[in-house]
Amino acid sequence: MSGVRVFTCESPGERLDKFLANRCADLSRSRIKRLIADGEVTVDGRRRNAGFRLRPGQSVAIAVPDPVPTHMLPQQIPLDVVHEDDDILIVDKPAGMPVHPGVGHPDSTLVNAVLGLDPTIGEVGGTIRPGLVHRLDMDTSGLIAIAKTDSAHASLTGQLRDRTVNKGYLALVAGALSPSEAVIDAPIGRDPHNRKKMAIVEDGRPASTLYRTLANYRGCTYADVRPRTGRTHQIRVHFTSIGHPVVGDVLYGRGDARIGRHFLHAAYLEFDHPTSGERVHFHSPLPPDLQSLLDDLAA
Repeated sequence: MSGVRVFTCESPGERLDKFLANRCADLSRSRIKRLIADGEVTVDGRRRNAGFRLRPGQSVAIAVPDPVPTHMLPQQIPLDVVHEDDDILIVDKPAGMPVHPGVGHPDSTLVNAVLGLDPTIGEVGGTIRPGLVHRLDMDTSGLIAIAKTDSAHASLTGQLRDRTVNKGYLALVAGALSPSEAVIDAPIGRDPHNRKKMAIVEDGRPASTLYRTLANYRGCTYADVRPRTGRTHQIRVHFTSIGHPVVGDVLYGRGDARIGRHFLHAAYLEFDHPTSGERVHFHSPLPPDLQSLLDDLAA
């Protein structure tokens, strides 16, 4: 909801961004910080930073601009919709489809397809990635959640921040994993030698990935993977760091002509529904190309 909202501080010492987050449930914490940085928030008529400590009696005003048109083209692209209600849309994304426009793929993305399905989602989130609360790499298939309202967007991004969203992947990695079940804890940041890649770097952001072996095949391991954090390329980087790159990963390992992409599928998604609070679960089976490779390995 756009417009100016005014609140009065009653307790001393609370951070400005936290104060607003507790009173603007329809706005995500990141959007509130952007509005503060953009000068849309004042305390007693003066701009303050996100960490400003409030005093009782101070007046806090936040101006929420009208949504900026995305200028993204709605396109009639078929989507595999797993679930849809008034608040959320769960899509089973195919491999090869970019999530949002970027260099080399200005359209024909998941965002274009979602806007073709429901143009009003273009007003959600106040960003150039309407409705998106998380992402999948272009060649990763599987489940992705789209928020259909600002309140749903705020709820889902908050759950991701608090790490209460459970995401499960199925991966085939090179070699035999040992131990068969473990947690990979290693910080991830931009690769200093190749800006297109991520890497394990000392000053990177904390990252944690749990894996469990499902089956062993000649030269590779099929695993259930549960990332506890959501860093870019996290699963791919973590498995490469322990000497077991994802099969078919041309960026961090080597390609595999049998599938033509990396073997990584977002198979499971679980979170609290933004409106009902009910814990909801969604599943996606392996797509035919990945299942066919497993069948060949098991033969």
